[in-house]
Amino acid sequence: MTSPVPANALPPPDRPRSGRHCLAVRLDNAGDVLLAGPAVRAIATACGRVTMLAGPRGADAARLLPGVDDVMVWQAPWVAFDPPPVQPDALAELTRQIAAQDCTEAVIFTSSHQSPLPTALVLRLAGIRRIAGLSVDYPGSLLDVRYRRDADIPEPERALGLARAAGYELPPGDDGKLAVRRPLPGVGALTGPGPYLVLHPGASAPARCWPASRWAQAAGLLAGQGQQVLLTGGAGERDLTAAVAAAAAAFRGTASDDHVTDLGGRTSLAELAAVLAGADAVLVANTGVAHLAAAVGTPVVSLFAPVVPAARWAPYGVPVILLGDQHAPCRNSRAVRCPVPGHPCLAGVGAEAACRALDELRTREAA
Repeated sequence: MTSPVPANALPPPDRPRSGRHCLAVRLDNAGDVLLAGPAVRAIATACGRVTMLAGPRGADAARLLPGVDDVMVWQAPWVAFDPPPVQPDALAELTRQIAAQDCTEAVIFTSSHQSPLPTALVLRLAGIRRIAGLSVDYPGSLLDVRYRRDADIPEPERALGLARAAGYELPPGDDGKLAVRRPLPGVGALTGPGPYLVLHPGASAPARCWPASRWAQAAGLLAGQGQQVLLTGGAGERDLTAAVAAAAAAFRGTASDDHVTDLGGRTSLAELAAVLAGADAVLVANTGVAHLAAAVGTPVVSLFAPVVPAARWAPYGVPVILLGDQHAPCRNSRAVRCPVPGHPCLAGVGAEAACRALDELRTREAA
């Protein structure tokens, strides 16, 4: 648990102030936090202050959300895939820090397979008097607003449904799409001046990954057409993007390739958002960067493994082309590692098909 980020670490919100202070909770990954963005904006319309409690992998995304004033960071033992042990002293410290925020209310955002109740217990012990959450389980006195809708609707709409059930509405003129704070950082030194495409080879789970050889083929094919290609990745994905860049050059039979730029590990999340915002289109698996692209309004070709339903988790509010067998045997398994030999849902997607989909999206946008 780290201390809350000071309020002056985030730009001041452009909204009327009130005495209400809401704690918005989303404890998993960056993409999940971005998908809660419209609901957070609805909360901010009613509350003069919004603090977000996020996990370590979602904290930077929380700082990008319009309407968020402060960010607290907590790695929850009941959410993380690599959970820390439950430690009474750490839970007591979290409870103390939440109590110090003096929140009047809280909304707990979770996926359908997560429970809000452990978090609600901590918030109740911290003295928060009104708590809302999505729960199919009987919550007893832990929730004041229990929202139970669990249909296959887009995750941003599901989160917004919870916010509305708790009495929060988007302001007039808000389209309910994903968004990030503006202005974004200048990234011209990274991207160069011309039009470009972004390929993001990494994913948060192996079951969602397209083979690296296909990424290299796609980059090589696009470069061969004279397209500028930017490879993006987080700090832990430098080796992957470097390998894809090298293999793309080898695929074209050249020692190097001026049309392929490796940005792996070279951007903050805000800078990555700016890179995505300048792209004509993005090729990406079902991972947080797909939602970051949607939040900056960039069309997405999504290499979507059906381990989770696309109806809920596909990029939201932008032109999208889904690639991958959505009826493969792994469908709805929530598998982190592919349970089917050969990974057929994505291995069956060729580099040529991905390049055609990118071209189709660019054509649509130009029309």
